[in-house]
Amino acid sequence: MKYGLTRLLGASMLVAAVSALPAAAAGNVATEIHTAALHAGFSAKSSTIKMVHAHMHHALNCLVGPKGMGFDSSALDPCKNQGNGAIVDATSAATKQKLEKVAQMLRMGLTDNTLATAKATAAKAEAELSGMSKK
Repeated sequence: MKYGLTRLLGASMLVAAVSALPAAAAGNVATEIHTAALHAGFSAKSSTIKMVHAHMHHALNCLVGPKGMGFDSSALDPCKNQGNGAIVDATSAATKQKLEKVAQMLRMGLTDNTLATAKATAAKAEAELSGMSKK
């Protein structure tokens, strides 16, 4: 009897754990957007092009996730444990479209080696993302 109860309890725990997986795997889009906005802000406030680009990569990594276009595995992924990337995790087509627009902006900013214009791009990305994270 004890052996059967142990198996039943173990099976119940396994079912509970597996059923919780989709929710955990989905990620937290609002948190990913907020983190991306923070790093875009760090980028906009950086004093060297190297740091502007570094923080842009961090923001882009949060948006696109490890399998997305422009993800740089050599750069920090501050959203690593938050989900699969805000674009991937977003369920709304409109949100995905807005996030992709910001990701494209950041990809273009990464090609800009002029400090002032790269910082301006980062500031615009921060503003777009901050506006989304407050909704």
